[in-house]
Amino acid sequence: MGYTLAVLGCGTMGVAILSGVLSSLEARLSAPLSQRSQSEDIEPPSGISTPTASQFLEAPEESLPSRFIATVGREESGRKLKKTFESLGRFGGDVEVRAGKGNVETVKEADVILVCSKPNIARSILSEEGMAEAIKGKLVISICAGVTISQLVSWVPESTTVVRAMPNTPCKIREGMTVVTPLSDALSRTLILNIFTSCGRCRFLEEKYFDACTALAGSGPAFVALVLEAMTDGGVMMGLPRVEALELAAQTMQGTGRMALYAGLHPAQLKDSVTTPGGCTIAGLLTLEDGRVRSTMARAIQVATNHAAGLGQETKK
Repeated sequence: MGYTLAVLGCGTMGVAILSGVLSSLEARLSAPLSQRSQSEDIEPPSGISTPTASQFLEAPEESLPSRFIATVGREESGRKLKKTFESLGRFGGDVEVRAGKGNVETVKEADVILVCSKPNIARSILSEEGMAEAIKGKLVISICAGVTISQLVSWVPESTTVVRAMPNTPCKIREGMTVVTPLSDALSRTLILNIFTSCGRCRFLEEKYFDACTALAGSGPAFVALVLEAMTDGGVMMGLPRVEALELAAQTMQGTGRMALYAGLHPAQLKDSVTTPGGCTIAGLLTLEDGRVRSTMARAIQVATNHAAGLGQETKK
């Protein structure tokens, strides 16, 4: 029998994470028993975890969530959320959705609490009347951008284990990237890895890197989507139908990323391997350099990082 996972303030990212977890649970259920054998460590020495469903296939039952509760602020949001989960397969309909002021009761029933609210209201949620007693001795995972460990620790009892996590929206299709602050408790590490490797990759990093991680991985999908749209528009301009242009651009982007991840190739190597003397690639690259695409993208990460640092500040009254 597994544990109860509660998602407080279940918005876009809460849905993305739960979608990945539910999909992996379904894959685990349908996999042959022969595949559920211990074949490798949960976390390789590099600190990066296995980004596949094998994590769930190999994990013992007690280290996986078996009950899910999601909370939202409004009844209307609750109805929409319920429909969203019901469309996610056999486990989606089992997610309990609670609207209104049900956070304290939800935390009482939960073993692991995922805080997915807007950063500037995280404190009000964790400071609700009765929350201190309800949350004692439990594992709290905050994905609130800009909310520091020191802030979180000051809002919960000393016996509560607190970590920060920064996932991104591709978690919804199990291609996400999540960064988590380190912790020493082995069981908590296992639970966290089981949650986030069901959604993609997971790496433990010190908190000092989190604002940059927020910009690069959290905001990154929007930056990549802008480039993807631009490449598609270029194909359309040169006569390709839009559907095919998007397919070519998206698969090219995905394939290039996988070559960097799995083949270990540096981006410069990937670029140079395509660039032949006097060819069309170098002509296009020089145009991109003229447009300062490289420095503009790097500056976008810089600006987003600086902005992320202020997201955890409370709204002034």
